[in-house]
Amino acid sequence: MGKIASVKNQILAILYDFDKTLCTKDMQEYSFIPSVGMSREGFWGECSKLAETQKMDRILAYMYLMLRKSREKGRPISRESFVGLGKDIKYFPGVETWFERINEIGKAQGAVIEHYIISSGLKEIIEGSCIAKHFKEIYACEFHYEENGIADWPKAVVNYTTKTQFVFRINKGVLDPSDDVGVNRYTPEEERRIPLRNMIYIGDGITDVPCMSLVKNSGGRSIAVYKRGGKSTAQSLQRDERVDFIFPADYSEGGELEVAVNEIIAEMTFV
Repeated sequence: MGKIASVKNQILAILYDFDKTLCTKDMQEYSFIPSVGMSREGFWGECSKLAETQKMDRILAYMYLMLRKSREKGRPISRESFVGLGKDIKYFPGVETWFERINEIGKAQGAVIEHYIISSGLKEIIEGSCIAKHFKEIYACEFHYEENGIADWPKAVVNYTTKTQFVFRINKGVLDPSDDVGVNRYTPEEERRIPLRNMIYIGDGITDVPCMSLVKNSGGRSIAVYKRGGKSTAQSLQRDERVDFIFPADYSEGGELEVAVNEIIAEMTFV
């Protein structure tokens, strides 16, 4: 690895996609899609058809379809029921102990590590996961709920381009998604809470490209992870210089990914 210029600010941020980056598949596939009597292929196929025929954002299409299918089954969605789906999420090896290990690695090198989610999945489901407690902020799609507690409208939509907004929020320390003034206000580099060069972005696919490129081109590090046997997307991201490194989605102690992140933290905290 090449050396990264040392910085005085020793708060480092690791930004993660969620679906197929930390968990093994799209979060809707664990419990929600079977609960409405659909197959994985049927649900996502209908989402794609809806997006294409209506010229609709694909993220809005899946959120709309979740609401519609739930109503059709007579099971309108409450926030509590969404959060409850988080318990069924399955993770790649080592994920559940990763955050504490990385925090200790940072501490040993004089750094404070903050973890953030930037996902096109659902915030409610992530909040119900066993790893939610490790994130300083979770930026993801979210529903609005009526007075009776039933989901009725998308409150927040995070797609591949809007993801970069949250990188800048973390960069400037303007974490409240409703604060449009603060995130767009000019802030000198030396006054930004976490420089982009102090960030690591970990994702798995095309929807992560804007964030991967932004972090990488600003002096931070971007990593693409992949399921074993499914390396082609990660390889194309590396070939196109969108990411610095590619690794199997294995977060186990002493594994390739942990070793690489350890080395990156050492470079970022090097004085």
